[in-house]
Amino acid sequence: MSLFLLGLVRLLTGAQARWHGCPPKAEQRIYFANHQSHADLVMIWAALPAELRGITRPIAAKDYWTKSPFKKWITTEVFNAVYVERERKADESGAFSDPLAPLMEALANGDSIIIFPEGTRGNEELPQRFKSGLYNLALKFPHVVLIPAWINNIQRLLPKGEVVPVPVLCSVTFGAPLHVLGSEPDATVPLEDHAAFAERSRNAVIALREV
Repeated sequence: MSLFLLGLVRLLTGAQARWHGCPPKAEQRIYFANHQSHADLVMIWAALPAELRGITRPIAAKDYWTKSPFKKWITTEVFNAVYVERERKADESGAFSDPLAPLMEALANGDSIIIFPEGTRGNEELPQRFKSGLYNLALKFPHVVLIPAWINNIQRLLPKGEVVPVPVLCSVTFGAPLHVLGSEPDATVPLEDHAAFAERSRNAVIALREV
């Protein structure tokens, strides 16, 4: 089924991957990208070479991707996705769970992941402000390589509110790795704060649209 889906996605989109500043290397990574469509996770998954697809798990909004048996099956059995809650919910004791917990578990198990730091799909060409998740994961797992990515034309394939994809040539450009400044064990500069890193990582994604 995964090979069939891969062929279908590539037929509809081309799923062209462009590596600019980093090679497609089998190391533990966090790929982070702009987010304009539910097809984003499918697009990046399809653009990765086979040796990276097998070790990379996209995050998927639990409320959307489990609302039908087919969506739940495809994200579980084909993508091996990490489900995340888009809204924090309290348990029976009134305590709120950490929305990053499933991602941290995946990283602790040695998986690479695909995340969208905006947290929700945007309607504009440029990404919205990045939330703190990527920064917190980078501090928690400093050995994991952070790779920015720009997904091009995906909003035309499956616009917000649509369910039937339209064939259109899409591409994913992967950029040079980033890290949180000052997070190295031998760092000689102060630790970069969330706001500065969020802006810098967002700009790294935006810069790839011109590559």
